[in-house]
Amino acid sequence: MANFTRSGMIVDIVNRKVFPGIVTVKNNTIVDIKEDSSVEKYGYILPGFIDSHVHIESSMLIPSEFARLASVHGTVATVSDPHEIGNVLGVDGIRYMIRNAKQVPFHFYFGASSCVPATTFETAGAAISAEDIEKLFVEDGLKYLSEMMNYPGVWHQDPIVMDKIKIAQKYGKPIDGHAPGLRGKEAADYFKAGISTDHECFSLEEAIDKVNLGVRILIREGSAAKNYEALHPLIKLFPDKVMFCSDDKHPDGLLLGHIDALVRRSVANGYDVMDVLRAASLHPVRHYKLDVGLLQKNDSADFIIVNNLREFVVRETIVKGQSIAKEGKTLIQRVEDGTPNNFNATLKKPEHFTIPTHTQKIHVIVAEEGQLITHDSIVPAKIVGSCDVADVSRDILKLVVVNRYRDTLPAVAFIHNFGLKRGAIASCIAHDSHNMIAVGCSDEEICAAINLLVENRGGIAVVNGNEKYSLPLPVAGIMSNEDGYIVAEKYSKMDVLAKELGTQLAAPFMTLSFMALLVIPELKLSDKGLFDGKRFSFVPLQV
Repeated sequence: MANFTRSGMIVDIVNRKVFPGIVTVKNNTIVDIKEDSSVEKYGYILPGFIDSHVHIESSMLIPSEFARLASVHGTVATVSDPHEIGNVLGVDGIRYMIRNAKQVPFHFYFGASSCVPATTFETAGAAISAEDIEKLFVEDGLKYLSEMMNYPGVWHQDPIVMDKIKIAQKYGKPIDGHAPGLRGKEAADYFKAGISTDHECFSLEEAIDKVNLGVRILIREGSAAKNYEALHPLIKLFPDKVMFCSDDKHPDGLLLGHIDALVRRSVANGYDVMDVLRAASLHPVRHYKLDVGLLQKNDSADFIIVNNLREFVVRETIVKGQSIAKEGKTLIQRVEDGTPNNFNATLKKPEHFTIPTHTQKIHVIVAEEGQLITHDSIVPAKIVGSCDVADVSRDILKLVVVNRYRDTLPAVAFIHNFGLKRGAIASCIAHDSHNMIAVGCSDEEICAAINLLVENRGGIAVVNGNEKYSLPLPVAGIMSNEDGYIVAEKYSKMDVLAKELGTQLAAPFMTLSFMALLVIPELKLSDKGLFDGKRFSFVPLQV
């Protein structure tokens, strides 16, 4: 049990005041906060930051390693949806995350994943039922029902969907939303089911509409989806209705910053520092009923010390009375853990990725930088011989999704705005079912990239002609159990290799991973075919 004191400028976000003083900790609990004008002004002491919605798996790190990287940035807790590993390994995968997380001094609050599989229009490795969710609440103490992505199921009162919502309500658990672009009656019908948050707003107008429905808005800034610029006025307009989140953060991005980056950015934009800090800690604690300390007497000793209230350079992070990061270095010890997986695909051949021509025009997925949404464009196909092929000159590349759970033929489509001039990249991180996904300029290179994933039973890959590179991810095919700093370094090299193929995307692997996410409109690709997320139905590739 830790007993110590820390002195400096105390930032009381609950009572909205700053004063010099001393924090006394005994048995990992704050037992006294005393105002003292004589103390040395070493720094500012404030509650630690909380990521209000994140999929730890997207960092490619297991929870214990995520904590080592995030703690350096003043993060003390996450509200984490484990549906990525849930889609691969089911309840056993979620419990793997819980067990690993408990081995480090950090607050991980996992939710019961509401949509595993995310849809019936793709192949996942597992399913999580309403009965499973009840067990996760009762036996594992999970804090909330994770994002309800099946908004058509909510509108139409689907019995399976409603059973999951009723179980969350039975146990008094908050229900997270996922409602990209929903407005008007559709949004009202969705949120009146008891859903209380949304992290998928694209525009300020959409977010304001949802706030007026009683919804709390999570301002998201991840590796691919970046909505801060559109949504930050909410901090002033509705200061009590906003929280910060990353949703999906790759390891190289986590090295650079986390919620602290949003705090700095918001203060630099002129927002009231207390409103900003409340969004970063107080609001998630109260909304999700977390037992994270808020720098009040009798709270758990969870706080950070920063240099000032402009730069927020983190000097020390303390969780449960233990110093877990200091002066940019993590103090959390590594945890060795296992590598459960679920992977059954076999090697492919280039001819598996050919598309025989039947018409002159094709549907093309149009990707958008910094967004998860896509658009549908109908364009003339490039035909060579009797097949539709990639057209690098128009930036129309071939996109494939290959089932990892059963040995079947790939689903093949085309995508615009990816920008590769040569080669191919592939990943087994393909939300949410995590089948293999690849984009490339030739069938041979796409096939080679996919086969690297098959050989590694997951991970990411880059192919440029005869040059082949991969980063194995042995935990469920989507995470590494290596040192997080090493994984971040390896991923950074893979990111550079991908960009050397010509793409201008800020995070090409992250963008690729969302091209299979059917619950985000408009056009996506599953292992079963091209899918229209607005109509919630398949569409033919050829027009």
